[in-house]
Amino acid sequence: MTKLTLAVTTVLMLGSCAESPTGRPQLMLFDNTQVNKMGIQTFEELKTKTPISKDKKTNQYVQCVAQAVLKVTPQKYQTNPWEIVVFESDQVNAFALPGGKIGVYTGLLLVAENQHQLAAVIGHEIAHVMAGHSNERLSSNQAISTTLGVADVALAAMNTQYKAELSSAFGLGAQVGLVLPFSRVHETEADVIGLDLMAKAGFEPEQSVALWQNMAKQGSGGTPQILSSHPVPENRIKKLQKDMPSALAAYQARQAQGGLPRCNK
Repeated sequence: MTKLTLAVTTVLMLGSCAESPTGRPQLMLFDNTQVNKMGIQTFEELKTKTPISKDKKTNQYVQCVAQAVLKVTPQKYQTNPWEIVVFESDQVNAFALPGGKIGVYTGLLLVAENQHQLAAVIGHEIAHVMAGHSNERLSSNQAISTTLGVADVALAAMNTQYKAELSSAFGLGAQVGLVLPFSRVHETEADVIGLDLMAKAGFEPEQSVALWQNMAKQGSGGTPQILSSHPVPENRIKKLQKDMPSALAAYQARQAQGGLPRCNK
């Protein structure tokens, strides 16, 4: 069973290897055009289910910050205009989807206290798209599903009274050992890329730490990191602080050019 599972996993891993913007090896099994279509479809469905803010000043503010960050992304992400929508919701969240879509919930604007903190969130979300995390997550889920399917077949052939327990253990092991850490890798990588984006766009990178301190106050903080899909705020802040010197250098270089973003909340 182990040999068969490893064989299937190896085939999947060799299927389409790529590299993230930070140099991390990635498994990409899906065509990016297909993933973009999925992102666009998801966004259109969300617009039919969630009220869209009509407040002119709020929309101008979010557009100002998002466009400033988008201007420093690689050229291929600037070929087509992004659709940026503000959703009326108490959710403290934002997202970016493949296909050039950005959503910001009004609840986030109560926690992100200024343009710099909002840029930290938007930069983080755009980073997910730049790093192909949606494709990678879909590919990872496909690989895990295939491997667990092979394991179930092998368990079915075993003469043991513990088939059900073993099958459940395989599923839990994949969730805790692969899926959740994999998501935390994505979040940390998006933090790193997003910090660089906001600094190059002319937003104060130190404000990213203040943002996550604000975020920490919103959550219970009771979930152990090993069982969380996101890094705990303390670890997130430590990583941001570690990368702060290079971000400050990028911000100072941008500051020397003049014309820093002035997006009024």
